[in-house]
Amino acid sequence: MAFWVYAALTVYASLYPLEGWRNTGLSPFAYLASPWPRYVTAFDLAANLLGYVPYGFLCALALHPRLRTFAAFIATLGSAFALSLALEAAQTYLPARVATNLDVLCNVAGAAAGAGLGVLLAPAVLGGPLKRWRSSAFFEGAGIDVGLALLALWLFTQLNPATLLFAAGDLRDLLATGPGRARAPEFFVAIEAFTAAANLVSVGLLLSTLVRPPHSARAMFASLVLVAIAVKVIAFAIVMRAEHVLAWVTPGAEIGLAAGIVAALAAMALPRVARLALAAVLVMAATVLVNLAPPNPYLAATLKLWQQGHFLNFNGLTRLVSALWAFAALGYLIFLAAQRREPLS
Repeated sequence: MAFWVYAALTVYASLYPLEGWRNTGLSPFAYLASPWPRYVTAFDLAANLLGYVPYGFLCALALHPRLRTFAAFIATLGSAFALSLALEAAQTYLPARVATNLDVLCNVAGAAAGAGLGVLLAPAVLGGPLKRWRSSAFFEGAGIDVGLALLALWLFTQLNPATLLFAAGDLRDLLATGPGRARAPEFFVAIEAFTAAANLVSVGLLLSTLVRPPHSARAMFASLVLVAIAVKVIAFAIVMRAEHVLAWVTPGAEIGLAAGIVAALAAMALPRVARLALAAVLVMAATVLVNLAPPNPYLAATLKLWQQGHFLNFNGLTRLVSALWAFAALGYLIFLAAQRREPLS
């Protein structure tokens, strides 16, 4: 499951922004015989290499135990090579992208590193302490794995500094809506506080339906919030100057974070069906609100400090995942509610 999700994200990131397709008359594989690009930066090399390390690692894990050791390594390397060749060929038709043989080389090198780690760690990851912890802490089943993947993707969306704290389901970039009329600062504080709190409560309630007793869902939720905050801080530290690393800590974010934590911890005492229903209502309310509200001019002013540059494609990827996450979570909550009972422990 994790491998296929990451593969899909890799395809999107490689072809972003998915517009302006045109035929140049060149063969899509002409780049293979071209000289190496004249201008190459260390960031470009590192991004192409590191981007395929998780691909190689997850692919090796997905192949285990059908393929092991050298066979798994070769199969993973072959799939990464084929995927990279195809994506670079597709970039030939995108004016915003440049297909190069060096990118393929870096991608394959990253996949090789990830595959090596995957082959070495597969027994420990899939059959060792991590697997035993997953089995003891969460209910069994592929459906539960989907929920855990949703929570991991929620953490991934926190890497984008252009979104409000914990906000999801924002489709305004896709719909190209107008800026709306001017609003007082208090309006944006209320919007951010509600969306942050509502999404945080829904995430906490979703997590609580996956945790197997007697493990504490509240303790896991507290850990999840700390990880999400750490991810947000790391994202701002990487893409913005050090003095702006806490620029996301606005009055609305502070209120929403505090209110969301308190409300989530209290709501976990509700029956399972009530928790699922409340989480679904909050996801829908926050999604509607974030799409109806005009863009926050204060967030836009902060983001002027951010020169996207090399992060343009990554920014597009995180925005896509953030936009789709709310709808995927809503569908998953409906799926859990349809089961009408707790999974068997």
